[in-house]
Amino acid sequence: MKITVSHQDAMRFEAKTEKSSFIIDCPQISPIEYFLSGIIACSATDVVMLPQKQGYEVKNLEVDGEVVRNETAPRKFNSLHLEYRFDSNADDTLAARWVMASLETYCSTINTIRDSVVITYTIKHNGQTIRDNESMISGGGSSVDFGSLQGCNA
Repeated sequence: MKITVSHQDAMRFEAKTEKSSFIIDCPQISPIEYFLSGIIACSATDVVMLPQKQGYEVKNLEVDGEVVRNETAPRKFNSLHLEYRFDSNADDTLAARWVMASLETYCSTINTIRDSVVITYTIKHNGQTIRDNESMISGGGSSVDFGSLQGCNA
């Protein structure tokens, strides 16, 4: 993947990708807001595509992202909470699996930050909260302690 960003005027930049281009208009939308939007859009894409491949349909999908950042530079993400709201013709267990598959496996942007950012999520499916403030199974920053592992005795 290659992207070229060029200064246009004032605080406007053009980003050219291999497929298209778009304008980054700071301070109307900051680069960190574009970054968070990309993270959310990546996961939202999965939550639409995974069900389609299984013969299900997701409707009314909205994903909110809330970040806590460092107070001083660099103002990196410390934690990210994602709230997924959608309707589908699947049961709650399958709906939760779509979100978890996105978070744990498919979403490249989330997988890029998960070792340094504590990520939690809430899922509201067909108007009901089916997961509330859950932590990702993996990742969660470098301070996660999984304890010791017991191997098989040979």
